[in-house]
Amino acid sequence: MNQKKILLIDDELDILEILSYNLEKEGYEIYTATNGNEGIDKAKEIVPDLILLDVMMPEKDGIETCQELRKIKELQKTLIVFLSARSEEFSQLAGFQAGANDYIVKLIKPKILISKVNALLQLTSQVSDNAKLIEIGDLVIDKDNFRVSKAGQQFLLPKKEFDLLYLLASNTEKVFKREEILEKVWGNDVIVGERTIDVHIRRLREKLGINTIQTLKGIGYKLIV
Repeated sequence: MNQKKILLIDDELDILEILSYNLEKEGYEIYTATNGNEGIDKAKEIVPDLILLDVMMPEKDGIETCQELRKIKELQKTLIVFLSARSEEFSQLAGFQAGANDYIVKLIKPKILISKVNALLQLTSQVSDNAKLIEIGDLVIDKDNFRVSKAGQQFLLPKKEFDLLYLLASNTEKVFKREEILEKVWGNDVIVGERTIDVHIRRLREKLGINTIQTLKGIGYKLIV
């Protein structure tokens, strides 16, 4: 049985009932909240592995709720996924900018949603923040020896390209914002232009495959598994 904890935050009781039923069948430990404030309190109490969060809610909407959740130290490793009827691009961008790991439109079929939840939680359990060796599909990153291989092919990457790839691979469900990449890869004491990241991303794509890294316009980059 899978004992990972999932917190559902939604003001629609029928949605909570359907999701709870299907996720409990998968063996997850399910908790619910009907508004943002209740959800924040519950998240602090249980420290869930995953939060499924609606956007449109009374008292505190999902975007503001997500922003507050991301400020809580104990929840830094918790996955936050929006599950909303709002499908507009600006709503999804707002979700990612608030700190969400993913954004799913409510029209998704329950079986597909369950599969996505399973994949998200299984993947994050395989990679720790301090991992020396990261294996994602056919991509292997050896931090100790600065080695990278994909489908058995070895790549010798310059240090900044390696550091950038390792950062993206450290959390494949996270969209890394440009300012965070600059801080963690180049450091605050080094002045580089905005184009620097673009150049390094382009080189990694050329070496590892064009679809390896996804660009979320106006937000940042994400490694695609």
